[in-house]
Amino acid sequence: MHVQLFITCLGENFFPEMLESMTTLLERLGITPCFPSEQTCCGQPQYNSGFEAEARSMARRWMRTFSHSDAPIISPSGSCVEMVRHYPHLFPEGSEEHTLAIELAARTFEFTEFLVRQLGVTDVGAHFPHRVTYHASCHLLRGLGLRDEAKRLLAAVRDLEFITLTEEETCCGFGGIFSVLYPEVSGAMLENKVRHIIASGAEYVVVGEAGCLMNIAGGLHKAGSAIHPIHLIEVLAAQGGA
Repeated sequence: MHVQLFITCLGENFFPEMLESMTTLLERLGITPCFPSEQTCCGQPQYNSGFEAEARSMARRWMRTFSHSDAPIISPSGSCVEMVRHYPHLFPEGSEEHTLAIELAARTFEFTEFLVRQLGVTDVGAHFPHRVTYHASCHLLRGLGLRDEAKRLLAAVRDLEFITLTEEETCCGFGGIFSVLYPEVSGAMLENKVRHIIASGAEYVVVGEAGCLMNIAGGLHKAGSAIHPIHLIEVLAAQGGA
């Protein structure tokens, strides 16, 4: 089976190790990933800021890039996948672009969604002997409706001790441009999230969204906590350690 990797801006610039782990994990499952090198931003920042024309232009480029193959498109980011699923709204109904947007959106999946819902896989052979807690990112949870997929994957990891996080489904305060436009509100939300993470007693906090991971990592660092923030994919790729 072949898949196309949609690596996202934050993944490429800040979490290359996570992307390497995603490739390793897919290959371990017998899946051949390919990387469309022309890919750029999906246009979500522009769309969320009200610049629809600019977002439409970026969507066109993204669609051209990923339409060269009919393979599934896999991403480690729920927010970027949700943006792709908004693409049909950017183009007039009945147009060729609208039809293409619908087709591409239907085969674009967030990583855990692809494993659990498309492949029916929950045990990927991971071994991670640590105490972990989990933050449910908003775009995964509310945007894509993925409530249990990540936790089902974590439950199958050997020697992992899962600790339920108080207010697991409460936003960490990032929200992309939200954290820039409303820093006081965002900061208060982050402090609340970090307080619960520290109180959990976990060694690691697992996050499935790069933006949330960056935000929580900064909050934990500011609080002087020794808890390690880690992307879910890195846990799933682990073979006995961090």
